[in-house]
Amino acid sequence: MTSIIGRSTDITTVEDLAYISAADALELFRAKELSPVELMQALIDRAEQLEPQINAFAETFFDDALEMARRAADAYAGDGHRARPLEGLAVAIKEEVPIQGLSHTEGSLTHAGHIATETAPLAQRIFDAGGIMHARTTTPEFCCAPFTQSRMWGLTPTPWDFTKSAGGSSGGSGAALAAGTTTLATGSDIGGSIRIPAAFCGVVGFKPSYGRVPDVPPWNLDHYCQNGPLARTVDDAALLFGIMQGHHPDDIATLAPTLDMPARLPDVTGWRVALCVNLGDYEIEQAIEDNLRAEAEQLRQLGFIVDEIELPWTRGQIKAMLDAHFGHIAGAAAARHAVDNADLLNDYTLDFIERSTAGAAAMTMAETYEAEAQFYRPLSRVFEQYRILLCPTLATIALDAGQSYVDRGPTINGKVASNVERDGLMTGPFNILGRCPSTAVPTGFDANGMPTSAQFVGRPYQDIDSLAAAAALDRSRSRYSDSSGRPTFS
Repeated sequence: MTSIIGRSTDITTVEDLAYISAADALELFRAKELSPVELMQALIDRAEQLEPQINAFAETFFDDALEMARRAADAYAGDGHRARPLEGLAVAIKEEVPIQGLSHTEGSLTHAGHIATETAPLAQRIFDAGGIMHARTTTPEFCCAPFTQSRMWGLTPTPWDFTKSAGGSSGGSGAALAAGTTTLATGSDIGGSIRIPAAFCGVVGFKPSYGRVPDVPPWNLDHYCQNGPLARTVDDAALLFGIMQGHHPDDIATLAPTLDMPARLPDVTGWRVALCVNLGDYEIEQAIEDNLRAEAEQLRQLGFIVDEIELPWTRGQIKAMLDAHFGHIAGAAAARHAVDNADLLNDYTLDFIERSTAGAAAMTMAETYEAEAQFYRPLSRVFEQYRILLCPTLATIALDAGQSYVDRGPTINGKVASNVERDGLMTGPFNILGRCPSTAVPTGFDANGMPTSAQFVGRPYQDIDSLAAAAALDRSRSRYSDSSGRPTFS
């Protein structure tokens, strides 16, 4: 393969090409130095090699994708005026997203054979922008777990260590990006389902503010639930978010007017950032804290003002709100399938139904709203002085692949905690506060080579702030640009 010099990535191998950023690929397409067909073939070749190990794809459309890549190449002919914003880029779309005429099982044997009768607006926007869906990605059953495994699709590990989980529920999307089998991917996030796999897979995940990206009923009305992008760089995540977001006439919850996305994220010099290491009373894996503090220092070197703060939140308070909310909505939806088909459900799904049902019995919907309002108040005081809250994405480095965690929690600093959601995940607070956007960004590795992650949380509806601050850090170091920053495969 011809070496392309002077870019953020020098492309000398098929692996280099598979890991190229979306922004670089588009630039090379326009310069006619790279063909969409060449890039798509590299991704397909890599997927055919790695998928037996990674299991990130629930369904593939490789022949159709190559044909669409050929059409994309034609769009760049001449002055390239026919090329659309995502023209020729591979976008892996989470199987949870309905696409007319394709399977829509949500990873459950209870839905085997279900075919979608309509296409979700976010998928249609990707298609209309020239994105090519070459695959759909795996999830846990009903997207109700922070890991990706199911009786329908099996296990999806993180490419960094096949004995550890890719996270969930958008685990297939995170794993595919880390493995270099897609350029962009979609996810959805009701309790961390974009940011958890981003953290475990060492990629970027953006949970937008509630109402930014259209969804299908009933999830469009759930203020905990947002759809968003996953990518290997923040700039790529911003690119895909710009296509996905915006008011849609069929979704009453989408915000109007549509957010005006800048061509380049704004300068952040001098922004004030509040660093909160424990978000109240979480115990954090030491490597996560060490890497977070190192990144805070890097932000200072980049011109940010970073001060450490504390929040009066507790894990018990957070879990009670999450359990009650899920019990009233997501848990109730899953419970309908347990009435006659409990034998087809995964053990973690049954556990989720039981826990969330108990949570809903303990707190009415009105009481959850009251609790959420009180929960935001200390953060609102922080946002009076600071533009961004910086905190860990997770308290644990990894979850064991294949473990359903119905009777134990994650390992943190060598000790086994009692509950994954309460002790291991630090994403839920920003679903409770769903109007606050959050960008999860890799911060480095632990001693065993596993990735760590931090969240850049913006003030309500300030999506561009969250992305811009995260991008400043992201651009300051090189990831995935050469083999030293990528997972290794035997």
